[in-house]
Amino acid sequence: MSADTPVALITGGAHGIGAGIAAHLAAKGWRVVTADMKPAPANAPGRHTIADVADEAAVAALLQGVAETEGRLDGLVCNAGIMIRKPVEQLSLGEWRRVLDTNLTSSFLLTKAAAPLLRASGRGAIVTIASTRAHMSEPDTESYSASKGGLMALTHALAVSLGPDIRVNCISPGWINVSDEALRPEDHAQHPAGRVGQPKDVASLAAWLLGEDAGFVTGAEFITDGGMTRKMIYPE
Repeated sequence: MSADTPVALITGGAHGIGAGIAAHLAAKGWRVVTADMKPAPANAPGRHTIADVADEAAVAALLQGVAETEGRLDGLVCNAGIMIRKPVEQLSLGEWRRVLDTNLTSSFLLTKAAAPLLRASGRGAIVTIASTRAHMSEPDTESYSASKGGLMALTHALAVSLGPDIRVNCISPGWINVSDEALRPEDHAQHPAGRVGQPKDVASLAAWLLGEDAGFVTGAEFITDGGMTRKMIYPE
């Protein structure tokens, strides 16, 4: 590929939504770099790095590798995330911090390290992957919900601080099927859109937000949940 080909870094890129975004961007002509705690599949596009994005030194090494190997960075997708689901009385401080460090602090560290490269590209854009759980919750998800709510707020703060050189937007997915588990008809039917989401639903939106067609869009949240957060549910 040409040195002018845009480069995107996707964290949590070895599986699920992150892998879907990497594949979609690669198909659209981007050079992709993925980072994850797990190895990438053999057929994954681009270059893959094992990295813990909750660790500042690991993030610094990751971005140094991009600077030295790809020579540029045009898009950053902060997708890495974990959930520890426990009753709040049983959730340890260490577990709380691990979730927030992985899901929220990592986006701060990545943005801080990536900003010079993104600014130099002349078209730099960041997409954070939050969740509809920033707006609504199930029991025993305090650390995850807090991290995703914080990520949504961090997004608009960064958009103001880094603009106009770097745009920053947030995607909040709902139920996105990233497993081989068979879904029931009622799983699809409960969604106003008529189906459970797929990684490509998030990937196509992320690609648009990273691209020049979204040049007037920054600081925004895009809920991608098939309409579920707009659906009023009453007992029958």
